[in-house]
Amino acid sequence: MESQQKTFQIVTLGCRTNQYESQAYKDQLEAMGYSQAKDGEEAALCIVNTCTVTESADSSSRHEIRQLAKRNPQAKLVVTGCFAERDPGAIHAIEGVSHVVPNKDKENLLSVIFPETELPEFSIKQFESHTRAFVKVQDGCNSFCTYCIIPYVRGRSRSRTIESVVQEVRDLVANGFKEVVLTGINIGDFDGDQPEGAPPHRLVDLVRAVDAIEGVERLRISSIDPDEVDDELMEAVIHGKNTCHSMHVVLQAGSNVVLKRMNRKYTRQVFFNTIERLQAASPRFTFTTDIIVGFPGETDADFQETLEVMREVKFAKVHMFPYSDRPRTRANLMPNKVPPQMIRERKQQVLQVSEEISFVLREQYVGKTMAILTESIDERRPNEICGHTENFLFAWVPRGNLQPNELVTVDFVANTPEGLIGKVRQ
Repeated sequence: MESQQKTFQIVTLGCRTNQYESQAYKDQLEAMGYSQAKDGEEAALCIVNTCTVTESADSSSRHEIRQLAKRNPQAKLVVTGCFAERDPGAIHAIEGVSHVVPNKDKENLLSVIFPETELPEFSIKQFESHTRAFVKVQDGCNSFCTYCIIPYVRGRSRSRTIESVVQEVRDLVANGFKEVVLTGINIGDFDGDQPEGAPPHRLVDLVRAVDAIEGVERLRISSIDPDEVDDELMEAVIHGKNTCHSMHVVLQAGSNVVLKRMNRKYTRQVFFNTIERLQAASPRFTFTTDIIVGFPGETDADFQETLEVMREVKFAKVHMFPYSDRPRTRANLMPNKVPPQMIRERKQQVLQVSEEISFVLREQYVGKTMAILTESIDERRPNEICGHTENFLFAWVPRGNLQPNELVTVDFVANTPEGLIGKVRQ
């Protein structure tokens, strides 16, 4: 590759773990003198980090690969991620793909292109286009939920060392990031990659270590199962120096019958117990969650139980996934599949209830004063800037001279379907 061709383009689909990995590739390439291709400019190297969590994700992955190949016919086109792991033959069959890298080799992806070159470390020092930085601390999963392909394509759970995470967070803070999100495929399995014979670390140890880093102003935990929020972790989050009083606690379904068929390790009652313990300790504690609609055998009564949990908890945000058959999973072979039209109807109900409950939740904060971390400017609202409170309430304030990544104190004066409206305290 000639020096004038040292350009790249990276396309990322799916989870925050993929986003983290793609950012690491970007940081590595920039350290090697590469730059991101501008709009309309052909790239010398293209990377697609795929997802296979649903059939729609497969389709999106194929589409992105074909589009990159079409726009960059001379590029080396490298495909990795969960769809590439699950069906490498389908990827190889796409014209223009030069390399397919399995998930186990993701961190060494660039060595496929540059086998004779000493490569920069696979880690991140920034998180482009974000004011919060997602830090991957764990990969893989041991749970084998009946609907999920991830353990087959990501492998068994494995963790980073606390020391490596702490150093990466220090680098991010040095580059101006105020908010850090600890993320992984199943973060509750974090064990600190201890030497054989040494006692494993736990997630609570990592939270305490990152919370102690000078310059971290907000620390969040992403996507944890309710049975993994034990008393020590709760104590660390509630009483931490910079830990946010908001958590993404995974529900998936509000029916115990469906949860059991999903092979989830908790019940509806355990979920409620976790929510109640956290809110009893901190009344402003809020929650986001994941919900699957249309799991095989889900009756209308089962679905109503999910809506009941939503209305009871009043989630700040719900990530909704229509059930999608995945090959090799047990749910793929289950009878009593929910008709597609019914799945679409339930999806719309979840989205509607999600909007209703988040509005009701935000309404409680009109008249209150909180800090928000400014994030981005929407071209449709050029005179405002948006952001989140530490308990993950979405808000808009007058833009003035504000830039993204500023912590400002705000008086909330109104609530709208698009978020709280605030005035910045001078």
